[in-house]
Order: sequence, then C-alpha cells, then structure tokens
Amino acid sequence: MSLSINNNVSALQAFSRQMQVSANNVANSLSDEFKSSRAYNVEGTNKAVETSISQSQKAGPLVDDPLSTDGSLKELSNTDIAEELVQQIASQHGFDANAKTIKTYDETIGSLLDIMG
Repeated sequence: MSLSINNNVSALQAFSRQMQVSANNVANSLSDEFKSSRAYNVEGTNKAVETSISQSQKAGPLVDDPLSTDGSLKELSNTDIAEELVQQIASQHGFDANAKTIKTYDETIGSLLDIMG
C-alpha cells in the first residue's frame, strides 16, 4: 500500500510543479517577448508521476512599439490567460484528488490502529 501512497505524493509534487509553471506564465504575461512554458505529467519509474517542462517557441503578437521613433514593432508575450486558467483548474483538481486519497489512507490506518489497540 505504501507504493500507492508514494505515487500519490509524487503526483502532489507534479501537480504543484504544473501550477508553478502556469503561475509563472501568468506573472510574465505582460512581459515583452516572454515565451510561456507548459508542464506535462508523465508516468515515471515505479509508476511515480514525473513532470516534463517545455517552452513554447510560438511567437507572440506583434504591435507598434510606442517608444520607437522609426515605427518598428515589438513582440508581446505568447501567454494565453484563458489557457492558463484551464491549466490551473485541472492542476488543482488533480492535486485535490491525490490529497484526498492520502487523507483517506491516513484515516484508515488510524482506524485500524484504534481497533488493534
């Protein structure tokens, strides 16, 4: 049973990393030329959950640079706030589900110990 709990703990860490990556994207969404990243949870060794992070190379929108005198354009961030919101909601649900599993395991062990002694 402890292998399952270890997997739940690794999933909590993975969902936490996903949330951190998404929060970083939101925090930098107004930074010129910022490239957003995405965290993907994958199955690792012993069925633990691992996180793979990749950076998007998609260009952000080009707009007139109000500070330039030659009419040049500047690239904005490629972060999509709506996509980040969806990612954060999914990460939160995954985190909550794994936390609930660990809590249930803890309550079950506590009940067994009360019965035994």
